[in-house]
Amino acid sequence: MANPNATPRRVRAILRRLERRFGQLSPPRASDPLDELILTVLSQHTSDVNADRAFTSLRTAFPTWGQVASAPEAALADAIRSGGLANTKAPRIQAILREVHGREGAYDLSRLRAVTDAEARDYLTSLPGIGPKTAAVVLSFALGRDAIPVDTHVHRVARRLGLVPAKASAERADRLLHDLVPDGIRTSLHVGLIRLGREICKAPTPRCALCPLKDLCPTAPRYLTERGRRRSAQASLRSG
Repeated sequence: MANPNATPRRVRAILRRLERRFGQLSPPRASDPLDELILTVLSQHTSDVNADRAFTSLRTAFPTWGQVASAPEAALADAIRSGGLANTKAPRIQAILREVHGREGAYDLSRLRAVTDAEARDYLTSLPGIGPKTAAVVLSFALGRDAIPVDTHVHRVARRLGLVPAKASAERADRLLHDLVPDGIRTSLHVGLIRLGREICKAPTPRCALCPLKDLCPTAPRYLTERGRRRSAQASLRSG
């Protein structure tokens, strides 16, 4: 049976509401694709602030990608410590850089600007440890392609909105959302869902009363009802 919540028309309605609430939904930055790739690896399982701090520290300690690739692993881990999981991310970053250099003859992914979206995605996901979310970030933010990276916020909000099944993994959600969301609005929707997830549709409890999508969301009635019950119980206690 088709999911009535997962239609392109409903997606467009969601985007219009998000634009009215948050304003223009543009990507946060445009950068070199290899820079974006490494920054996104650093952002895994940490905040954007910590990832940016780790990236700045990395480039200060090792100004070129060649220096990063050849650095002692322990020294590289120390340079990115503020981003968390440094002992895991350091060898992954070096493996990525060495693979890129082996394929391209340089630490440079600018060639991806001239290939199709599918070719760029396939290239990126063939690199060591790079999954669909990281590839989509590079496609969207560095290459200007129409992609919808499924990070923690997008994954949570998409499931609550019924755009993907409640038990869908992030990888499955990536595939489903790419097919569901109309061409030309994937990046804007990504930015809007992140804003919603950070400010309103939080984990573990969303702030549904403040949400511009509450009348479109199949999950909102449950939280709104629970909130109403809690208020009634508190009022009863006060009056008693």
